[in-house]
Amino acid sequence: MALLGAGAMFMEILDATIVATALPAIGAAFDVRPLDATVVVTSYLITLAVLIPLSGWVADRFGVRRVFLCAMVLFTIASAGCAVAPSLAVLVGMRVLQAAGGAMMVPVGRLAVLRSVERSDIVRAIAYLTWPALIAPVLAPLLGGLIVTHTSWRWIFAINIPLGVLGLAVAFVVCRPAESGSGRRPLDVPGVIATTVAVGAAMLAAQELTATHPRWWWLSVTAGVAVIVGYLALARLRSSPHPLLNLDVLRVHSLATVIGYGTVYRMAITAVPFLLPLMFQLRFGWTPVAAGAMVAALFVGNVVIKPLTTPMMRRWGIRGVLTVDLSASVLGFVALAMLGPATASVVIATVLVISGALRSIGFSAYNTLAFSDVDPDDLSDANALHAAVQELGSAFGVAVGAVAVAAFSGAADGLPAGPYSAAFLLLGALMAVCAVGAVRLPVGAGRQAVGG
Repeated sequence: MALLGAGAMFMEILDATIVATALPAIGAAFDVRPLDATVVVTSYLITLAVLIPLSGWVADRFGVRRVFLCAMVLFTIASAGCAVAPSLAVLVGMRVLQAAGGAMMVPVGRLAVLRSVERSDIVRAIAYLTWPALIAPVLAPLLGGLIVTHTSWRWIFAINIPLGVLGLAVAFVVCRPAESGSGRRPLDVPGVIATTVAVGAAMLAAQELTATHPRWWWLSVTAGVAVIVGYLALARLRSSPHPLLNLDVLRVHSLATVIGYGTVYRMAITAVPFLLPLMFQLRFGWTPVAAGAMVAALFVGNVVIKPLTTPMMRRWGIRGVLTVDLSASVLGFVALAMLGPATASVVIATVLVISGALRSIGFSAYNTLAFSDVDPDDLSDANALHAAVQELGSAFGVAVGAVAVAAFSGAADGLPAGPYSAAFLLLGALMAVCAVGAVRLPVGAGRQAVGG
């Protein structure tokens, strides 16, 4: 199950990461700006954030095997729809269906693994889930560049079809057919509606900010709806006897820290692989292949450092590792902001490898801390809340990156990469906030999960 879940995560991350390299080509195909094509990324992440909270309820209601198989079928069919989409609107619609499958595919697999291991084995189980998935971001940028340069951007979605068919074949063998859903927990329909409207309105407002000439009346309406309905959604989550997301699990300090500071961290690190391909192609004038190959350096750093992350957490504790890592990451964002068209390729690659290593350490530490102190009976609720908030953070990270580039266009020409440099400095400020949160962690935070 761990390897099958990792395979599903590989397919989902490959799909999510590979799209960034193709945004200029997608924009050109549909006669829109690359920043306008960002909706192809954000629509996917928004749908994940909205539907992931349902994953726990759906798995309990219909059973892990049935949900996993149906999710993989939907993801594969939607990928085929993306590959033949005749317009940007249809492509976005297919991406929403893709995300609907991904929202059930990955969290349900992770939940099955988390329920089957002892707390002391959580860090090892997460490593099994994470290791194969780390390969996808390494392959995706270069693969995307090669596809866009030598064929068509449509093939970046078509490659999911054979992966999905293979995953289905394995799932039929590995997943236990005897399991059935319990259906004991009713669905909080008002919570679903309120959460969906609030998240959707917030992302529409963020998307409008990236426009060349924002419609301020529409921005005001969507932002207002996001705030008002968001408040009502929180009230519903706190008052409902069967909430969509159980906020009571936030009484666990370690989980609450990850939900708060960890989400800001996710925003910052997710924006980087989104901004880099655009910067390399649109600001540096590189080809998609060159841009994809360079972005791969970021994820090479992820993979290279991964075997050392658990020993580091055991030796210095999660608090110590996060404090040093996040402080160094602030400097990493400053280094990214200093990159320009005249910077030597070896310098750029070195900065990206180091940034990727820091990213991997922080990501592993936050993921381990999230469930270290959660009771087994609360794992389903904690998993759903953690997954939803992290995907929402990813969506807002992409939006923040796009908004920053649009806002600083023409106003940051003194920086090496213009608005992209300004965007990286903004992300560095967000990382500084996370570093403050790490300092405030208890000394022994997450100790029983890492065995320290």
